[in-house]
Amino acid sequence: MTSLTFTLAPEAEEEPREAGRLLFAGPVTFVKGVVAMAGLPPADRVEVCFAGRSNVGKSSLINALTGRKTLARASNTPGRTQEINYFALGESRYLVDLPGYGYAEAPVAVVAKWQALLKQYLAGRQTLRRAFVLVDSRHGIKAVDAEILKLLDRSAVTFQAVLTKVDKINRAEREAVIEQVKGALAKHPAAYPEIVVTSSEKGEGIETLRAIIATLE
Repeated sequence: MTSLTFTLAPEAEEEPREAGRLLFAGPVTFVKGVVAMAGLPPADRVEVCFAGRSNVGKSSLINALTGRKTLARASNTPGRTQEINYFALGESRYLVDLPGYGYAEAPVAVVAKWQALLKQYLAGRQTLRRAFVLVDSRHGIKAVDAEILKLLDRSAVTFQAVLTKVDKINRAEREAVIEQVKGALAKHPAAYPEIVVTSSEKGEGIETLRAIIATLE
């Protein structure tokens, strides 16, 4: 059990906020989609990844962060992302979009294959500095998230919870889900003690998340 106190990530101060703006205003390019560990690009820079249940809003968040509406493909069909998708942020960062876990409209064998790849990646990528675990604010952390959170604990990969779609709930619902997430994270020693609250549509939390990514070393 961790004794950490979980709080909401504060708004970024001027210097890290500007670093985040410059990073994401620069070149952002799709590098490759990876279907096996042998296909990963060279581990030559800081790497962050985005994980979450199918249809949690990963593609929309990546598009909001980069300011490019179609960089990551968004879909209403759960499980569309079946590869580890690599994006280069200039020459200094990789941003990695992981396959959605949990329910997916795909054959069982296909689902099993990309879930295995996800686990191998999290356990074996030495340049991975932080995993951002996306949580739909309408639902909170659910049982299907437990396996990935435990895997991150076992892999000693620091992960940070990112609430998505907060524009879809009211203030009371927001406060309730934040408390639920805090309680769930308290069971995980690899959890970073600040929760980022975001809305891809409204832009809430985007500058804060950019700043976090830009200042990781």
